[in-house]
Order: sequence, then structure tokens, then C-alpha cells
Amino acid sequence: MAEFCETQLLDAPCTNAEGETSAAQKREERLKKFRDLHLKRNESRKLNHQAVAEEDRILKLPANWESKRARLEWELKVEEKKKECLEKGEDYERVKLLEIGAEDAERWERKKKKKNADPGFSDFAAAQFRQYQRLVKQIKPDMEQYKKQKNDTGEEFYATANSLLHGTHVPTKEGVDRLVADVDKQIEKRAKYSRRRRYNDDADIDYINERNANFNKKAERFYGKYTAEIKQNLERGTAV
Repeated sequence: MAEFCETQLLDAPCTNAEGETSAAQKREERLKKFRDLHLKRNESRKLNHQAVAEEDRILKLPANWESKRARLEWELKVEEKKKECLEKGEDYERVKLLEIGAEDAERWERKKKKKNADPGFSDFAAAQFRQYQRLVKQIKPDMEQYKKQKNDTGEEFYATANSLLHGTHVPTKEGVDRLVADVDKQIEKRAKYSRRRRYNDDADIDYINERNANFNKKAERFYGKYTAEIKQNLERGTAV
């Protein structure tokens, strides 16, 4: 019994020491977790502040800032690419076309077709050229006639400086009929077109030049209903 008590007394300090060590470790772990949470809180606070500042900066920017920035970035890339091609001795337009994918090219082609290519009247030469382009687009080639003519003429089909084929072609009756029908269609369409005339040929001439005509129009617009009777009396010669 005495030996057992002595053993308990000897083991007691060890148990107390282990308990104190375990408590210190737990306390250290809790402090470490607290420090980590504190650091995370500060980091979150800093990130939130940066996000709020960035959002406020974006709100103060113009409405089209994003598109402007994208445009500027694109122009910068283009300038860098041009400089790079110049240093290598390459043609920038050729390099740009080689880098365009088939899908992008097809999409741009569709966008081109959607746009109205007719810019309106600029001069008679441009109007005639547009008319020529419209007529050419309406042409539907006859491949059978093309192959027949190619076989008949042989090597002369591809004319050179020494070829004598020019002027020997005789059009078919169907081709002449198509030409006549197309010309009649153009004449009919032209007859329906009425050009807005700037001056009325049947109106009375009460002006001496263009400036005076514009002034008379303005006066008539504002005071015409008040002076209509006076004007009629002056024209009849019955004014008092």
C-alpha cells in the first residue's frame, strides 16, 4: 500500500506537466486561428474597398468608355502589327488577310450584303456605272452555248493581240430577243420615273433672282393669307 502511494505521488507531477502542455498547445492553436481570421478579415476588407472604388470609377466614366477602350486597344495592336511587318519587309494587308479565318470572312461578307451599297446620286458617270453593275448581276450565263462556242472557235476563243475573231460573232435570235425585252423594260421603268423639279414652270414669275425668290417664299409663308386680297386687287388693277 505504501509502495502504491509512492508511485502515485511520483506520477502526479508528470500528469500535471502533460496537462499544462496540452492546454498551452490548444491555446496556441486558438491564437493561430484567431490571427488567421484577423488576416482574412483585413484582406476581405481591403478587397471590398478596392471593388467599391473600381465600381465608383467605372460609374464615373462615359457611357461608351468600354467601346472606346476596345477600339484604342485594337488600334494599338494594328500599329504594332504594321511595325512588325515593316521590320520583316512584309505587306501588312496580305498578312492580315492570311490571318482571317473562314468563319470571320463569311460573317463579314454577310454583313456587306446587308448594307445598301448604293450611296445615292453623285454624278452621271457613277449612276451609269451602278446601272451597268445591276444589269451585269441580272445576266445568267448559258453554259451550253458557252461550251459550243468554245469548241467551234478552238484556240481563237482566248483572243490575243494577233487574233482576228473580234467582230465575227453573230448573236442568236434568242439573245436578240432578250436584249430587246430588257431595253423595253428599261424604257418602261424610265417612263414611270418622275424627277422632282425645283421650279414650277407654270407658276408666275415674281422674282428677279434666286435670292429674291427665296425671300418671296418666306414672305408668302408668313403673310400670304393676310395679303392675298391686296395682291389680287393689284393684279386686277382695282386697288385703291
